[in-house]
Amino acid sequence: MKKNVLWITLACSSLTMIFSSCSKKNKTWDDSTASGSYRYKNSQSLWGNDGQGELAQDDFIPLNEEDLKSQFADGAIPQAKNDLGSGGIPGVDQFRKPSAELAAIFSQLYFNTDDHILRSKEALSAVDRIAAYLKDHPNMHIVVEGHCDERGPEAYNLSLGARRANYVRTLLVKKGADLNQIHTISYGKERPAEIGHGPDSWNRNRRAEFKVHQR
Repeated sequence: MKKNVLWITLACSSLTMIFSSCSKKNKTWDDSTASGSYRYKNSQSLWGNDGQGELAQDDFIPLNEEDLKSQFADGAIPQAKNDLGSGGIPGVDQFRKPSAELAAIFSQLYFNTDDHILRSKEALSAVDRIAAYLKDHPNMHIVVEGHCDERGPEAYNLSLGARRANYVRTLLVKKGADLNQIHTISYGKERPAEIGHGPDSWNRNRRAEFKVHQR
């Protein structure tokens, strides 16, 4: 009889630990996981529509290196001839945030959730403005930074930030800017413009930001 009671007690303890573990796992996002989903319950779509509601995770398709390689497969833009910190190009720490009149030209560009394409007329007009300035100032070099909001795993956001930065670079080159003037870097979700945990902060953090250096 004592053995049966002991066995039942141990079995119940094991089940309690299993359910407790599952409960904790569902409440935590593991940054080392390269899959999962962030969507809004009761909202129409994840793609560019920040509805209000509870975050959930499922059916997420992570970005990977093949996505990046094939992003502009029909007309890929080569990387700059010299990397940052070589060939007379300063290191990234020597590039500065645009100030005064340059801040109005190199304005931040914003993206929809989980998207690397610029959709707004304002953003596309800003790209035209930046490309024109680079054409008129061949000694200007810029770094396009790709940033993301806090949701999603670290590896995913680094890839998404890279897509955003490279997309902006490609647009600038197609608008006539010299590809050797433009470098890219992704910070993923590590450098938010605004600390917050809601749609307003997320909107401001999904961005491409510019740093400049005049030779």
